[in-house]
Amino acid sequence: MEFVIITGVSGAGKSKAASFMEDMNFFCVDNLPAPLIPKFAELGMAGTGEYDRVALVTDIRSGTSFEGLFHALDSLEKMKCPCRILFMEADPKVIIQRYKESRRSHPLEGSATSLEAALAMEWRMLAPVRERADYIVNTTNLSTAKLKGELRRLFGRPGGADGRMDVKVISFGFKHGIPMESDLVLDVRFLPNPFYVAELRTHTGLDAPVRDYVFASPATGEFLQRTWNLLSWLLPRYEEEGKTALVLSVGCTGGHHRSVAIAHALAEDIRAAGWTVNESHRDLGRS
Repeated sequence: MEFVIITGVSGAGKSKAASFMEDMNFFCVDNLPAPLIPKFAELGMAGTGEYDRVALVTDIRSGTSFEGLFHALDSLEKMKCPCRILFMEADPKVIIQRYKESRRSHPLEGSATSLEAALAMEWRMLAPVRERADYIVNTTNLSTAKLKGELRRLFGRPGGADGRMDVKVISFGFKHGIPMESDLVLDVRFLPNPFYVAELRTHTGLDAPVRDYVFASPATGEFLQRTWNLLSWLLPRYEEEGKTALVLSVGCTGGHHRSVAIAHALAEDIRAAGWTVNESHRDLGRS
């Protein structure tokens, strides 16, 4: 069982983090009282896997003391339930600006003379929790996409769909239009066209005779090498930016021969590099 407690400064993005954790197949609960945390862990450990990844948000809204949280953490340790704490923070000036934009009240504002004083009070109360945190994420200069990418880096399962960006490779024919969902489009109409070889015309790029014909051209190997050099640099950059899916479209004239062969080869290379790949050939059934 994987147990994560999300805590930190009000306005630092805890709720947004929880929504991203849900995308990584965590079962998330917001503002769960600390005494209930061990009970929830018992439920998860006794279950059949539906609660094997849990993220709980607990913060100053639960009370003015975090002693209950520390008692809960001690209980989890006795239960041999591994737990990690994610502490989220941001520069006070940024927090104040966020509250102004959202027009919401800080949980401690009624106990302080100003929002700035409420933040100072909260920081003092949170100091012991911050010291026990496994991860500290400062969202002052983090865009939504970069926050998502950071959480995927910290909590994504290596090799799993929640830990890596999904890549979809599509072959298509330009005469039928470019796929609307494309992020990157490659045009392979410069390669030798099997359509003009009578015995290859009824075959597709998934058949060995067509693949052999396309790959017999020196331009094909050079194109694939140059394209892979670009993709091997681009894919990690997209993932770091928080992108969860990328659509790479490869087109030729009709979408039967060259684009199919090249898309299949690229999909194999991307998959071999550890990415989750979905390969499809949109226009194989069209004339």
